[in-house]
Amino acid sequence: MTRPAGEGLSDEERYDQGMVVRRAVLSDEHVDRSIANTTDLTADFQDFITRVAWGDVWSRPGLQRRERSIAVLTSLIALGHHEELAMHLRAALRNGLTVDEIREVILQSAIYAGVPAANTAFRIAGEVFAEA
Repeated sequence: MTRPAGEGLSDEERYDQGMVVRRAVLSDEHVDRSIANTTDLTADFQDFITRVAWGDVWSRPGLQRRERSIAVLTSLIALGHHEELAMHLRAALRNGLTVDEIREVILQSAIYAGVPAANTAFRIAGEVFAEA
């Protein structure tokens, strides 16, 4: 497969676009905290996730943000990434998913990722929703 035609965005443009999407999805507060906690060790990683995850993938037109949130929640539940799950449950609410829809995503994940994974996801969701 070849790269799509056109010049594409510069790294700086991808970073800027990524930062806009990252802030919209995760909140200014979360992103400001992440940036403030950046160290020499994590600086390249922060740049990478802003450009690639947020500036490239989350910025693509193929899925709406709520659909991307469903995919992310399912992946995080299946892989047991609980800290990221809590963050993305908050993001899913910001992206327009309802608590009822998130409940259905977690229930659906029980079939494919396992009951223990869904059980933990329900616990974390309960904590996140109690905060909101």
